[in-house]
Amino acid sequence: MNKFLFFICFFFLVFSLSACTKKEDTSFVPSLQGKVSYTDKDATKAFDSFILNLKDPSRNLFYRDTDKPEKLGAIWTQAIYWDMIMNAYKRTGKAEYLQLMEDVYQGGYAEYAGYDWTNHVEWFIWDDMMWWIIAMGRAYEVTGEQKYLDHAVAGFSHVWKGSYDAVNGGMDWAWTQEGKTSCINYPTVIGAMTLYNITKDTSYLNKAEKIYTWANKNLFDASNGRVADSKVGSNKPDWSLHTYNQATCIGGAVMLYLATKEQHYLDDAVLTANYTKNVMSDSDGIMPFETSEEQGVYNAILAQYMIRLIKDCNKPDYLPWLRKNINTAWGNRDVTRCLTTKNYKISCPTDKAISCYDACSIVALMQVCPPDSVSTN
Repeated sequence: MNKFLFFICFFFLVFSLSACTKKEDTSFVPSLQGKVSYTDKDATKAFDSFILNLKDPSRNLFYRDTDKPEKLGAIWTQAIYWDMIMNAYKRTGKAEYLQLMEDVYQGGYAEYAGYDWTNHVEWFIWDDMMWWIIAMGRAYEVTGEQKYLDHAVAGFSHVWKGSYDAVNGGMDWAWTQEGKTSCINYPTVIGAMTLYNITKDTSYLNKAEKIYTWANKNLFDASNGRVADSKVGSNKPDWSLHTYNQATCIGGAVMLYLATKEQHYLDDAVLTANYTKNVMSDSDGIMPFETSEEQGVYNAILAQYMIRLIKDCNKPDYLPWLRKNINTAWGNRDVTRCLTTKNYKISCPTDKAISCYDACSIVALMQVCPPDSVSTN
C-alpha cells in the first residue's frame, strides 16, 4: 500500500512539474491566431486604435503609455506620429485625418514653446529639432499651408548654424557634449532635400550633398551597407546598429538620387536596405527590436524611408519582406485593443500598458505598405 501511494505521488509530482515547465516554455511563442493577410481596412483599424488608445484629447499629443499617465511620449517621437497621421491621410483622403494633423500641430505648438527653435530648454538636442523640421516640410507638401514651411525653414537654419562643423565636417549631435551621430546627420540630409524639393533653392541641395558625403565617409560601411551609430572626434565609429539609422541613410540616399540621378546614391540605398533585410532581420525575415524605452519607434522610421526606395526607385522586391513583418505582428495583436507591440513574433500583452513607442511601428508600416490584395474585408 505504501509503495502504491509512493508511485501515485511520484507520478503526480512529475506530471505537475511537466505541466508547469510546459506552460513556462510556451508563454513566449507566437499566438495561435494563424496566418493573416492584412487589408486596407485593417490599416485604418490599426491607425484608429492607436489614436483611440494613445492620443491625449486635451493636449493633442500622444501619451507615453496606454494607461494614460500624465507623461507624454518623448518630444522627437511626436513628430514620427505626426508623420504617421499624414500618411494615413494620404492613404485614405479622410477629412478627419487632415483635422487630426492640425490638432497635433496645435498640440505641439502649445507644448513645445510655439516651435521656437531657439528655446534650448524645450528643444535640448539637435536631432529632436530635425525630426520635427522634416515633418513640418512634409506637412507643407500635404497641405500647402505656409506656416509649416516657415517653421521648417527657420528650424533648419537654426540647426545648421548651431550644429554644422565647418572645420571637420558633419553635424554635431548636441551642444553639451562631443559627438556626431547618424541620427542628426542623415536626417539633416533628408531635411535639406525636403526643403530643396519645395523651394528649389540649390543651397539646400549643396548642404545635403555635403553632409551625406561626410556621413558616407565616417558613418557608413560601403562594403556591406551597415550604418554606424556615432563617431566622436578621431575615434573609430561606434558600430551599434539601429534600424532608424539604416532608414535615414536609405531616405537621404534616395532623395539625392532622385534629384541628381547619380547612381552611387541609389547603390548605397539598396546596399543599406539589403543589410537591414538580410543581416539585421532574423532568419525568418522579421525585423529586429530593441529593449530600451524609445527604441520601439525605430521601425516606424524605417517604414517612412523603405517605401520611398520601393515606390520612387521601383524596387518592389522589398514588399514581401515588409508585408511578412506586418502580417506576423497583426496576427499577434491584442484583439481587444487592436494594438501591436515591437516584438512582432509574440502575442501582444493584453494585461499591461503598451507604450506609444512600441505600438507605433506596425501602424506606420501599414499606412505606407500596400497589402497583397485590394480586399477590404
